[in-house]
This record gives sequence, structure tokens and C-alpha cells, in this order.
Amino acid sequence: MNPWLQQALLFLVSLTANGFAAFAGGGAGLLQFPALIFLGLPFAVALATHKVASVALGVGAMLRHLRERSLQLRLSLLILGSGVPAVALGSVTILHVSAGIAEALLGVLTIGLGIYSLANRQLGQEHNPRNRDVAGYAGGAAGLFLIGFLNGSLTSGTGLFCTVWLVRWFGLDYRSAVAYTLVLVGVCWNGTGALTLSAFGQVQWSWIPVLLAGALIGGYFGAHWAIASGNRWIKRAFEVITIVVGIKLLT
Repeated sequence: MNPWLQQALLFLVSLTANGFAAFAGGGAGLLQFPALIFLGLPFAVALATHKVASVALGVGAMLRHLRERSLQLRLSLLILGSGVPAVALGSVTILHVSAGIAEALLGVLTIGLGIYSLANRQLGQEHNPRNRDVAGYAGGAAGLFLIGFLNGSLTSGTGLFCTVWLVRWFGLDYRSAVAYTLVLVGVCWNGTGALTLSAFGQVQWSWIPVLLAGALIGGYFGAHWAIASGNRWIKRAFEVITIVVGIKLLT
């Protein structure tokens, strides 16, 4: 393929995937990761390259969400403390095991998330804080650790798990949950996975600049779109993305 055409295609895929992910609260790997494999990268190299590039999604979204002051310190620290070690563990693990069975199981669970959200019309429509005592934070941390492990070891949909966990367990509305997912998962969790995979694996560094540009721009405008649209449209986008991501993981 012509190098210029290849770079243009990478930018378009990154812009589209990360724009939708920033709006729905995850799922950038649905388009970006398979595209990297389609363009010739082996699985492990595509995974590491995708993880490095996906950090820019969080940066782009962070630039927009910080203007809204969407994040609370205590919950942010819980997400970081629970998820970052799990991401590193998952990233090391995936380099030594086959991901086929795990991806199939994740696909079923991801579709289940979409169906669960569809069946609960008021889920995430209002901000109703709960589980903010010691036991509640402990349970929330356990869920976040598991999601962090999946984030480090697999490629598609794990940000969606974090979004719905924050909605279901802590009572956040969708817009607030998406802000936490994009900023903390997008920058810190994905950054940890990117560092681990680049240290122990291989990254296609010549593709990174254009992927970063697409993710940064897509992340910013996707976050702006989410802030402007409100919880109802974010919920619908979340449901579509979860079901599509789940089908992709099963095929």
C-alpha cells in the first residue's frame, strides 16, 4: 500500500474510533485494533501499538472534561489505585497466553452490558451517589481491579465495563461515568498498559504519530459531543457500542 494512503487511512480510523469512544465511554479498539491487524501487524505488535496510541484518546478527552471539573478526587484515586496495578498484571499476562477464549467470554459479557442497559431505561440518567462507605469502596475497588486486568490483557470494550460499573455500583450518571473512564482509564490505565507492552513487546513506532493525532482530535470532540448531548444520547450510544463490540469479539 502507498505509504501516504496508509497514513491517511490510519488517521481516519483513529479519528472515527476515538471520537465514538469518547462519546460512548469506550470501544475505540472496535475499529482501531482490527484495522492495525488488517494493515499487516501481528497480534502482539498491533496490541502494543493500539495501547500506546489510545493514551491520546484520554488526553484529548481530558482537555475537554477538565474544563467541566467533572472528577472528584476520592473516586479518582480509587480508580487509579485499583486499576493501574491490575492493568500492568494483565499486560504481562497477555504476552504469554492465547486471548481467543478470553475474548469470546468478554464478547458475551459485553453484549450482556448493552442488553442490561437497554432493559433498564433509567440506568445512568440521574446522579444518585451510593456505596460511598468503606464496604462500598472495597467492593468497588474489587470490580475495578478485575476490569483493570481485562483492560491490560484484552483490546476491545473494557472501558465500557468501567463506565457501566461506575454507573451501577457508585450511582453515577452516564456523562459523569464517561468522564472518569476517558480521563483515568484513557490516560492512566492505558498509559500503564502501553508502558508495559512497549517494554516487553514491540510497537510499530512509525504509525504512532498519525494514530496519536487522530486519537487526540477524536477524543476532544467526542468528549465535547458527550457533554453537549446529555445522558439519554450517551446511554443509547453506549448500548450500540457494547453490542457491536461484543459481536466483533465473538467473530
